This record gives sequence, C-alpha cells and structure tokens, in this order.
Amino acid sequence: MDNNPSLLQPEEHVLSTLEADGSRRWLQPKLSKGRFLNRRRWTAYGLIAAFTAIPYININGKPAILLDVMHREFYILGGSFRATDTLTLALFMLMVFLGIFAVTAMLGRVWCGWACPQTVYMEYIFRPIERLFDGRKGVGGKPAKPPAAWRTGAKYLCYFIICLHLSHIFLAYFVGVEQLFAWSLGSPFKHPLAFATILFITAAMMFDFCLFREQLCIVACPYGRLQSVLIDKSSMIISYDPGRGEPRGKLGRKKREALADKNKPEGDRVVSLEIMQGFGGDCIDCHECVTTCPTGIDIRDGIQLECIGCAQCIDACDTIMNRVGRPKGLIRYTSQEALAGEGRHILRPRVFVYPLLIAVIFSLFLFVLISKAPADVTVLRNVSGRVFTSLESGDIQNTFRLKIVNRDTQARDYNVRVVGPAGVMVVLPEGQMAIEPGASRTRPLHVITPFDLFESGELDIEIEVINEAGLSIRRQVKLSGPYQRAVIEPQVPDAPGNQDTPESENNHD
Repeated sequence: MDNNPSLLQPEEHVLSTLEADGSRRWLQPKLSKGRFLNRRRWTAYGLIAAFTAIPYININGKPAILLDVMHREFYILGGSFRATDTLTLALFMLMVFLGIFAVTAMLGRVWCGWACPQTVYMEYIFRPIERLFDGRKGVGGKPAKPPAAWRTGAKYLCYFIICLHLSHIFLAYFVGVEQLFAWSLGSPFKHPLAFATILFITAAMMFDFCLFREQLCIVACPYGRLQSVLIDKSSMIISYDPGRGEPRGKLGRKKREALADKNKPEGDRVVSLEIMQGFGGDCIDCHECVTTCPTGIDIRDGIQLECIGCAQCIDACDTIMNRVGRPKGLIRYTSQEALAGEGRHILRPRVFVYPLLIAVIFSLFLFVLISKAPADVTVLRNVSGRVFTSLESGDIQNTFRLKIVNRDTQARDYNVRVVGPAGVMVVLPEGQMAIEPGASRTRPLHVITPFDLFESGELDIEIEVINEAGLSIRRQVKLSGPYQRAVIEPQVPDAPGNQDTPESENNHD
C-alpha cells in the first residue's frame, strides 16, 4: 500500500522482516562460506543424526529417551522416572534453567546460532533445499527470476516429506519406535489420536519452515528477549568494531589495486594502515554482512535481539577483509567491554554463582537418584464394597490394592509379609508378584486379623514387601474392624434402709 504522508513514518524497519509500509519482507540470505559455517554445519548434522538415532538406541531394554506421558512413565538414559518423582524432576528442570543462564552469561546466544532446532533445520535442511530448487545452490540470495512452477511444487513436496518424517521421529520419543511402526502399518482409525498428532505436528512444521521462518526467532521466541538480562558486558557476543570500521567508505577495485603492494600475489596484498586511514575505516560498506544475515539485521547497528549469533556475518566480513587486504576480525566474537578497550573479565560473580548453584543442585539430584529404592510400593484401600468383612472363623478381613513398580534393571518376584502385630496374616490371591523391569502391577491384598485385636474399631499394622534381591520396603497400614462392646457389670442394690421409696417420700411430706 502507498505511504500516507499524514501518518508518522518510521525512520527504519520496525522489524527486519517488515517493510516500511507494513508488508512482509521475505528474506533469502546469501551463503557466506568460512570457518564458522563449516563448524556449524558439522554441529548441525551431528545434532540431526542424534535426534534421529536416539529413539532407536536401547538401554536396559528401554529407549534411551522415552517420555510416555499417557502412562506417566519416563525413561532417560537407562533410568526410569514416574510422575510421582516430583522432587527428581524439579531438580532436573532447575538444573536445565540454570544451565541456560550460565551458558548465556559466558557464551551469549551460542544456543540460538549453533544448536537451536529452529536454526539447525532452517539453515541446514530447508534453506539448502530452497536454494537447490531456486537455482541458487551453494550461493543463496534472491534468484534472478522467479523459479518455474514445477520447481516450486517439488520444493514444497520435499518440505512436506521432511516435516512428515520429523513429526514421526518426534512422536517416537513419546510412544517408542516399535509402537509407532505398528501404528504406521495399521489403519489410522484404530489410533486416531496418534494420527491426529502426526497431522498437527506436520502442519505446524510446514507453517513454521515455509511461512513463519525467521519470525519465530524475532517475534515468538522468548529467549531473545531474555538475553538482555542474562548477559553482561563481559558475555561473548558477535559485534562490529566501530572503532576500526568507522568512518565507512567505498573502496573500488582500481583504487584497491593501486594501494596494494604490486610485488605480492593478489591474495597476499596488504594495504598499509596509513593509506587506508586516508580513505576512512576498514568497513567499505559492502553490505555483505546484511545480505547474509538469516534474520535480516545490520550487525553494525549494535546489539539487537534479532541476532541469533550464527556468525554468518563474521565469515562474510572476513572474506571481504581478505579481498581488500585488511586483517580479519572487523566483525568478531568479542564482548562489550573488550570493544570499549576495557579488556574482558572472564572471572566475575555470575561465572562462579551459576556453576556453584548447578553443582549443589546436581549433588542433590544424584543423592535423590541414588537413594531411591529399586521399587515403588503403594498400598491403597479398596473403596468398593464393605470396609471390612467378618469371616466364618470370626476373623476380620480388610482388602487393599497393592501396586508395585519395578525400577530394577531385571525382572523380580515380590512377596508380602506382616512385621507386626502377631496373629495378623496377609494373603496375595495369586501368590508372589512377578514384575518385568520398568513395569508395574496392581494386585488385591487381603489382610486377615483376629477379632480380639480390635478395641476401638481400628488397628495399625506394618507390612513388608521383599524380593529375592534383598529388597525390603515397609509400609504402615490402618485396618478397620468392629468396636468391642463394653461388658456391663450388674449393679448391687443398696441396703433397704438406704433406699428411697415412694412411701418414704410421702412420709417426708
């Protein structure tokens, strides 16, 4: 739409993905090859391979990571966790958040540019496919002319296949590979929830990687907005050095060749600092750092929340510096205080506080994890039917539900016995409970108690669950029973002379 002169016009882009008139600015960044691109590429492919392989790796008969939300069971690197392990899960999540704070305080937004799934898949899966079908393979940037319709259709078909594959891998973390494979071969009407989940995740990924793209980092991700409070002047950032680069100025090819040392090969020519100062700073205002940025910002404008720390601007600028014969590092990993000439203070309070807190919480996490029994035992009263039953023998029977979760790595056989008081007997209708590793079983448990042990309608006993590996877990159980009726002793009548009779009352009158 046309700009309305009666409205206040912005001096610059409100967002890097919006034009001045409010329309969408579609970014097609150039690909700047260099040392950081190669390192990030190997890191990204390693993370993609790990994400795909983890559901297929078994540890102690279970996937390396299985988050079975439906059954409230979680298996992580051979350890089993339940939804009732609130303390363990809380300590783990606290370590994760403090780890994010610590890494950000020291290394800035290294997560965003190097390991975030949005960056990894966008920059190393979807953009390379886009460049392939747009005819810009290995180069990037806008194509000279709109691609043919068949190329666009093939591109989105590839997008759909990849998103469908990623959604299946994602679901495998929650149901397991074997279950997912069985569902894939069956009718979707037999498992509509899983089928709907796959469709929803695939559609969400298509929307993200085809339409929303870099806007997820710019307007949706909260991490970029947190960086202003998580970093300090000593945190590592990617920044342009204005002291060296300003004032900016164009440096044409003929002028550059005239200033360079003619006796050296073109790649080794160096322009002296005195000569370059006569033509301005080292920045030649080529805009390569802008055209290569995946979020469309100008790194020379200072710290910006849109910067994801991908280092593409560093590779682009280093290439230009080589061409004009100037040292690399006009754009580099540095810190705010280093740019101000104050030096970088690596040792500072938050560098000690965060790791110390993480170490303390990790110690508590290990203590809770190690001290946890290899089985969970829960005894619940059977609420259906009578509270207790009187048997023909005169004994009183209470029925409970005994649930045992085997956290051991081997199958175990569990038995139950009474610790006290004497005379109480427990009965498992089907004998001992055989439970596979990581599984759970719930069985009825009958407690038979002599009638004489009940005095006030209740009785506290202690039962013990044992197995062949030496496990011993005790639980207090409250039994219900009849109230013992008090024996009424016959009253002895008073002496005749001491009794009040109607006649004596009349005599008193």
